[in-house]
Amino acid sequence: MIPPGGALVEVTSRTVQARFLLTPSPELNEIILGVLGRAQRLYKVGICGFVFLSDHYHLLLKVQDAKQLSDFMGYFNSNLAREVARLADWHDKIWARRYQAIVISNEEGAQIERLNYLLSHGCKEGLVEHLRDWPGVHCVRALLDGEPLVGAWFDRTQEYWARQRREPIAPRQFATEETVTLEPLPCWSHLSKDAVRQRVADLVEGIEAKAAAKREETCRPALGAAAVCAQLRHHRPARPKKSPAPRFHAFTRRVRRELYQLYRSFVQAFREASEKLRGGDRNARFPLGSFPPGLPFVTAL
Repeated sequence: MIPPGGALVEVTSRTVQARFLLTPSPELNEIILGVLGRAQRLYKVGICGFVFLSDHYHLLLKVQDAKQLSDFMGYFNSNLAREVARLADWHDKIWARRYQAIVISNEEGAQIERLNYLLSHGCKEGLVEHLRDWPGVHCVRALLDGEPLVGAWFDRTQEYWARQRREPIAPRQFATEETVTLEPLPCWSHLSKDAVRQRVADLVEGIEAKAAAKREETCRPALGAAAVCAQLRHHRPARPKKSPAPRFHAFTRRVRRELYQLYRSFVQAFREASEKLRGGDRNARFPLGSFPPGLPFVTAL
C-alpha cells in the first residue's frame, strides 16, 4: 500500500542465501548505476539515497503509487539480476525473494532516521572506517561532494544479434551512459543545497564517530576496502544477519497507529473489490493506487 498522494519508501532486496553476489568491483559499480539511472529515467521515480553491499541493497524512493513502485522495481531488479549473474557466473536466481518496501511517514524524524540508517552501511558493520571508503555503490560521495552518479547501460539484445550475425564487437559498442539524479528528503525539500549537504555531513560525522568508538571497544579494526573487494561472489556466510521488519517506519506512536488504520481500511476495501471481481463484476472498484491482477491499473475509486 502506498498512501494517497505518494510516499517515501525504503526498499530492500537481498541476494539468495545472502551470497556475496554484489561484491563491489569497478565493472559492477558502473552497471548498477547504469541500470538504476535507466530505471529512474523510464519510470520517473525520485531517489533520495541508496547503498549496495555485497549481499543486499537499500533504496530510499519517492513514489506516487504502488504501480509506479512495482514497475520501477520489476525493471531494476530483473535487469540487474541478469548482469550480476553474468559477472558472477551464477546460474540460479539472484534475489532471495521479492523486494521489501516499507512506507516511511511524513515526519521529519522518521525520514532522517531512515537516511541515517542507510548511510551507516559500510561503517556500522566494521567494513570500512569512513563512509567515503566504501568501494561499492554508495550515495554518500554524491551527497557530500557532488560526485556525479554516472553508469553504463549495456544493450544486450543488440549485442546478441550482432553476435548472431558474427560481427566484430568492441568492448563498449552497445553501452550508453545513464545518470542517477538524487533528490532531498521530502522533509528537506524547502532547504538549500548547502543546508542539505550540511545536515548530511552531520549525520556522517555521527555515524563514523559511533563506528570508531565500537572498534576501540572491541579492539577490532575495520576490514578495509581491499578485503571487501576480495570476497568470493559465491561465498555464503554461516550466519546471515536477519531481523523482522516493521510494516511502516514512523517516529511517533500516534502516526504509526494512523498508518496501520489506513492499511486495515485499504486491505478491507481491496478484499471487497476482489470478491466482486471474482463474482464477475468487471466494474469492481479497487482502492486508490491499487492494481488488480489481470486488469489495467485502477487510478481512482
